[in-house]
Amino acid sequence: MMENVKTDLLKITFDGIEVEVEPGTTIMQAARRIAEADASQGHLVPPAMCYYKPLEGSGGKCRACLVKVAQGSAKDTRPMPKLVPSCITMAQDGMVVENVTNPAVLEERKAIVEFLLLNHPLDCPVCDQAGECHLQDFAYAHGSSAQRYEEERRTFEKHDIGPYIQLHMTRCILCYRCVYTADQLTEKRVHGVLGRGDASEISTYIEKSIDNDFSGNVIDVCPVGALTDKTYRFKNRVWFSKPMDAHRDCDKCSGHVTLWYRGEEVIRVTARKNQWGEVEEWICNTCRFEKKKTADWVLEGPTKVMRSSVISANKYRADTIKTPDFGLRLANSQYKAIDDSRPFITDDETVRQLSIENNRKANERESVQD
Repeated sequence: MMENVKTDLLKITFDGIEVEVEPGTTIMQAARRIAEADASQGHLVPPAMCYYKPLEGSGGKCRACLVKVAQGSAKDTRPMPKLVPSCITMAQDGMVVENVTNPAVLEERKAIVEFLLLNHPLDCPVCDQAGECHLQDFAYAHGSSAQRYEEERRTFEKHDIGPYIQLHMTRCILCYRCVYTADQLTEKRVHGVLGRGDASEISTYIEKSIDNDFSGNVIDVCPVGALTDKTYRFKNRVWFSKPMDAHRDCDKCSGHVTLWYRGEEVIRVTARKNQWGEVEEWICNTCRFEKKKTADWVLEGPTKVMRSSVISANKYRADTIKTPDFGLRLANSQYKAIDDSRPFITDDETVRQLSIENNRKANERESVQD
C-alpha cells in the first residue's frame, strides 16, 4: 500500500500578508489566493493584461504585473535587483514581495500604462468593450490625467477576418491571448502576429477568414476592444444590459453561458467568467452567435456582478453602490484644491463691481507682460 506523500507548502509574504502555496505557484497566483480568502484584499492583486490562467504559456509580455521581490527566499535573503513579472515568477519559501506598498512599483506601473496608451486611440465613447475593458480599469487605477506623447499614432489597414469577429488593430496591445486561444482550442490556427517591432499586428495570412467552431472565444479573452462581436456591434452599452446565467444541451461545448438582455431581447451571448475576468468554460460559435432567443436556453438566474463594476449601475440601489475613489485620489495628487472660503455673492451690483475689478487686474497683467 503506497503512502500518501504530503507536499510541503511554501510560505510567501505578499504586502505584509503571509500565505501558504503549493510548489510551482506563481507570485500572481499567490496574490489571488489572498484575495479569494478575503475579498477586501482584492486591491493587492497585480493587474494582468496578458496573463490568462486557462491559457498555457500566457504572461510575461505586458509588464503590467511587475512587483518588487525584497527577499528571494529563506535560504537566499538577497533582494532581486530588478522588478519581476509576478505572472511568471515562481514563489519560493520565505519570499517577501512588495506590490502596492512599494512606491517604485507604482511608479513603474504608471509608466507601463503610458506605454500601452501610446498608440491606443481614444475610442472609449464608441468602443463596444467600454465598461468591461481591462485597459480602462488599469488606466483609471494607475494612469495619469495627461500624456507626453506628441507623435502620430500608429495605424493599420482594416482586415476582414470573418462574419462574426471585428478586428480593430489600432486598439491591440499585442497580449497574444487570442493566438494562444486559437492554438489550444482549435486544430488549425489561421491568424497570428505578422510583422516585427512597430509593424507587428494581429491578422490572417492572405485575408483568410477565422471560421472554426470555437473562434468566438478570442472575443472573450481580448482585454481591450481589438476583437469584438460583429453581431453585437454598436447595439448597446454594457451597463444598460442585464446579464443572466443560462445553459443548454450542446454537443460541441458545455453550453454554460451568460445571456445579455436589453429588455426581453438577447443581444449578446458570452462565456462565463470568474472574478479575474477569465473564461471558466469555453463555448462554441453555435451557442454564441446562433442561439439568441430565450426559448433556446434554461435560465439559472442573474449573473453575479461586482458592485464596483459599471455593469451593476442599473442593478442595485444608488445608496448601496460604493463610489470608486480613484477620481478623488487622482485629483488630490495632480490638482490644487479649490478655495471655497470666498462668500457666495448674488447681489447684481456687487457682481458687476467685482467683474470690473477683475478685468482691470487682467489688463494690468497684460500691460506688464508687453
